[in-house]
Amino acid sequence: MSDDARPVPLLGDISLELVQRIEHSLDAGFASTPIAGLPGDLQQRTSRRSHRIRITGVLAGDTAKDDLSKLQGAAASGDEVEFSADISSALDLQKVVIAELRSSEAAGEPNRFIYSMLLVESPPLPPPAQLGGFGGFDGLGDLGLGDLGLGDLGDLGFDTDILGDLADMAGDIAGAVNDAMNAINALSALGNLDALNPGNLLGPIQQATDRLGALAPKVQDAMGSLSKAFGGGA
Repeated sequence: MSDDARPVPLLGDISLELVQRIEHSLDAGFASTPIAGLPGDLQQRTSRRSHRIRITGVLAGDTAKDDLSKLQGAAASGDEVEFSADISSALDLQKVVIAELRSSEAAGEPNRFIYSMLLVESPPLPPPAQLGGFGGFDGLGDLGLGDLGLGDLGDLGFDTDILGDLADMAGDIAGAVNDAMNAINALSALGNLDALNPGNLLGPIQQATDRLGALAPKVQDAMGSLSKAFGGGA
């Protein structure tokens, strides 16, 4: 192979030896918003769109029919395939799908097919969201403290029992709210309230309300201690 020879583009296990043109396009994902008094528009980026690669080429020779059949099968199934070529060497391109395929055959030219196809990047899905305590609070990382542990906070003079108290109270509040909702659901399911004792029915709701009322001062004290620990009060 000479020094000027370039690697043959590969799509899955199909060697695209007679590629005539490869074009790459990318929508960076900017949304234009006009601002009064600002010349031009504010450009706010949401996220980039998938890489799109348009390939035109020729399939020829004894394997042309088989290669065309493979391309048509991959396009019809929608399966993800790997793609490698010089134009994609600088891109973080792992998998693509064939979003569009066109092919043609001319009379008098056996075993020769002209094709055009559009490849679109198909990135892997992000990991599932993880819910932590406090209704989605996922520990010290959500406070911007990174890998700082409870032991490290203790060395800084922070009362680490506060987080445990807050976690316990969060569970108590959730339990009280759940009890109240269950009682309300039971009431709504009853059709004849006249023959029943309202006091017995409203008892669970009153108990849940009392629990929440008793927890309120404790939550306030704990949040005040947390604020002081981080320099928010004297």
